[in-house]
Amino acid sequence: MERNINSLIGYDIEATNGIIGKLQEFYFDDETWTIRYLIVKTGSWLSGREVLISQVALKNKNWLNKTIPVNLTKKQVQNSPDIDTKKPVSRQQEINLFGHYQWENYWGSGFYANGSMGVSMPFPSIDRKILIAPDEDHKNPDNDIHLRSTDRITGYHIHASDGEIGHVKDFVIDDQLLQLLFFVVDTHNWIGGKKVLIPVNEITKVDWSTFEVFLNITVDEVQNSRLFEEAEFKMA
Repeated sequence: MERNINSLIGYDIEATNGIIGKLQEFYFDDETWTIRYLIVKTGSWLSGREVLISQVALKNKNWLNKTIPVNLTKKQVQNSPDIDTKKPVSRQQEINLFGHYQWENYWGSGFYANGSMGVSMPFPSIDRKILIAPDEDHKNPDNDIHLRSTDRITGYHIHASDGEIGHVKDFVIDDQLLQLLFFVVDTHNWIGGKKVLIPVNEITKVDWSTFEVFLNITVDEVQNSRLFEEAEFKMA
């Protein structure tokens, strides 16, 4: 099912022994547009700390009653590596996180401490021409940063091939594949306030240093894109 991210913010994240906290945002892979992590604001039991939960921990993807169940205990989350969720996540931080939970990593296969081989999960990619421009965090090649926050990119200016056309307002994902499908673009100051859906494969470049997204389509094509009607993407 297609869901818009803003409608999911605030959902409870439920461990096997209680509520961990509430969904704040997502981290996505800036090469494949795949959702990799949920960023969860924990409750008072963990002093409101923000934690990363990999999509591999999801028990199911029904998400009924505004609840997302995960196959973790509160103790596991409490003892997880402390990661600054306000910054892009490096591969080394992911290695530490996956090692703690003994998850099979998505960038390769291998053995964990229990000596068993995990089952690799398929992660779909989208065929597109895209250049992700580096930002300040990319200057150190050891960081290997490739994950981005949906919250951070909200508000970025959108440039069609022949002019500026709006800004990022929201995102639409496939909640089964956990794949970003569309950017929701607010054209309020350009073409009368419509919100339109722009497929991610029309994005040619994201400049993280100037907060801009560049498209492979014209202003007219953006104007004639599928309208975003939020009611279409909410759980019935």
